[in-house]
Amino acid sequence: MLNKNFFLENIKTLFYALIIAVIIRSLFIQPFYIPSSSMEPNLLVGDRLFVSKYSYGYSKHSFPFSPSIFNGRIFPSEPKRGDVVVFKTPTDNRTDYIKRLIGLPGDQIQFIDSNLYINNIEVLKSRISKKDKIYCGVKSINVFTFEEMLPNNKKHKTVYLKDFTFQNSDPYEVPSDHYFFLGDNRDCSKDSRFLTSVGYVHKDNLVGKARFIFFSSDRSIGSIFSFWKWNKSIRFDRFFKKIN
Repeated sequence: MLNKNFFLENIKTLFYALIIAVIIRSLFIQPFYIPSSSMEPNLLVGDRLFVSKYSYGYSKHSFPFSPSIFNGRIFPSEPKRGDVVVFKTPTDNRTDYIKRLIGLPGDQIQFIDSNLYINNIEVLKSRISKKDKIYCGVKSINVFTFEEMLPNNKKHKTVYLKDFTFQNSDPYEVPSDHYFFLGDNRDCSKDSRFLTSVGYVHKDNLVGKARFIFFSSDRSIGSIFSFWKWNKSIRFDRFFKKIN
């Protein structure tokens, strides 16, 4: 009888722990892993970060498996230009992407001679380095690094290939209730410029705001289980780094 009660109590404890974990993940904070180089130099492959789920209110995408339990958003709050946001891609409403919010509803976004324009006004950027190397997938590329300042005075780093491959575009007209996102690694990011794969993101697809990095490791050097390589593979300087 004791063994049976012990077994049942442990099952109940695990069940309650699971419920609490789902509530925390859905309503408060959720960890995410960075799998690509599209947000370099600000987010690196191997960064693990926390995203606040309450920042923009809640939609069905706030919950695991995006259940259709209600429409729209509850307790909505408008994201700010320059926020680093996790969202569900419009093409499948399932895949998580993380990009920087550039265009708000009603904005016109355009690239002219490799310069970013918002509502026909050039976004100011100043070059801070001309000899950086970053990744694009598994390939190392030479880039110019800039500090970019958005119209709300939000500053962040961006990088462009030295030959500026993405030079000009047609104007992007951001629809009502939608947002336009770009990767900080401008020539190595699948984002809202690619209308058939990402495009404009509806407000209901927003998952949360990226807050800070809590762990980071370079898997190209070694697995997390290779403790003898931790001094090289673990990026201790990125622990608890706030995401700008």
